Amino acid sequence: MILQDDNKAVVLLSGGLDSATALAIAKNAGFACHCLSFDYGQRHMLELAAAAKITGHLGGVDHRIVKIDLSKDGGFGSSALTDDIPVPKQCQPDGEIPITYVPARNTIFLSIALGYAEVIGAFDIFIGVTMVDYSGYPDCRQEFITAFESMANLATIATVKGEQKLKIHAPLIAMSKAEIITTGTDLGVDYSLMHSCYDPTDKGLACGKCDSCRFRRAGFEEAGVPDPTKYSYQ
Repeated sequence: MILQDDNKAVVLLSGGLDSATALAIAKNAGFACHCLSFDYGQRHMLELAAAAKITGHLGGVDHRIVKIDLSKDGGFGSSALTDDIPVPKQCQPDGEIPITYVPARNTIFLSIALGYAEVIGAFDIFIGVTMVDYSGYPDCRQEFITAFESMANLATIATVKGEQKLKIHAPLIAMSKAEIITTGTDLGVDYSLMHSCYDPTDKGLACGKCDSCRFRRAGFEEAGVPDPTKYSYQ
């Protein structure tokens, strides 16, 4: 079903491949997309610059960056993405949650997106999580998305009054990285604008060895699409 242009959606946009594809899917479905990114104390800001470019490239209505410090300096920490902890460069054992997991990150991001959606009158939130090619993060599972949606429909004025239901869209949840790349390519996504690496060089080059780089590189190979990522070893 194609929606009208006045249907608003909040799209969580990290600046990486998955969230950009989720934005393209939302836009293609006819949503007016209000993009939301987070300065959460991550070790590099490359992804936020990428998110701004992606918003313009895919025609988002606007792009907001919310600052919330989840690093050790902010009283949280314990993740290699926020603190001075080495980023793993090898496959993690099955069932082990890697140190790149940021505690409760998607719960926090979706909660803020929920508040933003209520303010602007949106009843749709898009998030680019996937259960197939991911690092084992507990907040990337369908069970989590379903539970959060149930909670969200108990949390706002309009939903409590029964005026409308709020939907958490996770369109990539069952896709492989190759399927995500194929879908985005068909929708005209320019993947050269993205930044996905967990441990980039000072010049912004991807390490090519972290989970995110390995999943991305393998996805492009499987999809038969040239990988535009600039790696440090090239």
